[in-house]
Amino acid sequence: MTAREEITAWDGYAPTPLVSLSTIAAEIGVGEILYKDEGPRIGLGSFKALGGSYAALRVLQREISKRFDRAVSLAEVRNGAYAEECAKITLVSATDGNHGRLLAWGRKRFGVPCRIYIHAEVSEGRAVAMRDLGAEVVRIEGDYDESVLLAKSETEENGWFEVSDTSWPGYSLPPRDVMSGYGVMVQEICNALDQPPTHVFLQGGVGDLAAGVIAALRQYWGGASPRPIIVEPELAACLFESAKTGAATKVDIAEETLMAGLSCGEPSGLAWEILSEEATDYLTIPEEMVAPTVPLLAKPLANEAAVQAGESAVAGLAALIAAMEDPSLAEKLGLSSTSRVLLLGSEGVTDAEIFSMIMEGLEAA
Repeated sequence: MTAREEITAWDGYAPTPLVSLSTIAAEIGVGEILYKDEGPRIGLGSFKALGGSYAALRVLQREISKRFDRAVSLAEVRNGAYAEECAKITLVSATDGNHGRLLAWGRKRFGVPCRIYIHAEVSEGRAVAMRDLGAEVVRIEGDYDESVLLAKSETEENGWFEVSDTSWPGYSLPPRDVMSGYGVMVQEICNALDQPPTHVFLQGGVGDLAAGVIAALRQYWGGASPRPIIVEPELAACLFESAKTGAATKVDIAEETLMAGLSCGEPSGLAWEILSEEATDYLTIPEEMVAPTVPLLAKPLANEAAVQAGESAVAGLAALIAAMEDPSLAEKLGLSSTSRVLLLGSEGVTDAEIFSMIMEGLEAA
């Protein structure tokens, strides 16, 4: 069974909206902006519901098949046929917030223990959301990359099972499943269009979202696939640096970005293999561009629908606006009045306190 066949069978599954930002497009001078709003995704507020939960299910399927020495189907695991065995399997991951929350949601559905590692700057609101789903949350003093290392070492020591969205030597199946899950989102986008966009702006992070989307777009549109542009915070630009060096490159994170989901200092090896072949445009954006972009969606001009987007979701829109304000950069990226730009609204409001802080801060200013 493919990721698409499995995920579309889940209770609560429905395609998320593809929103036209026609007013913003007209103001900045591009032909069309299409924003894939992942806020309503299965009531969980993030595209990661597609990747993390599907990868968790696949981990369980593989392990239970091994224990029973026969092929076990995803549907059997999902429907509780092996609930007793699932309860003996502990799933583990490190997260900036959304991946862990969606893994915890999967934990609750499949009846497995779950241990989530978060770093010092992950908001307490996001930690509470994971605990409310029954996950054990371990907060460390370091950054995201240090939480990844701790999760990995303790998983190996205890015989647990890691469900990570980043890969390393000898570990690639779950990250591959994560990217396959993201392909379902791309299929929804393509089903809604009669022609491909000319450009797609993609959030960076470890690179799994960008790589998964690029691969799925290439599979669907072939040579007519949109030109991918990777966007990262200046404070966590590991893919940008990797593009400069020509190899997966780790960067030290001295200060955490407001875009919590993109605060990653080391690329996924599996994702970088795809990005190094398929993407040539990499942009970084400063912190001061993030907060002013959120209300452009939450309080839109004209008659456009309001979209409540999280801080990581607006990275592509912020970068697109900045590029169109710089004619030289717009020309380098091939952006013009006829461009049709796809943006990935990767999350809705996954931390209400941070969203309120952004909105209230701008109103006060």
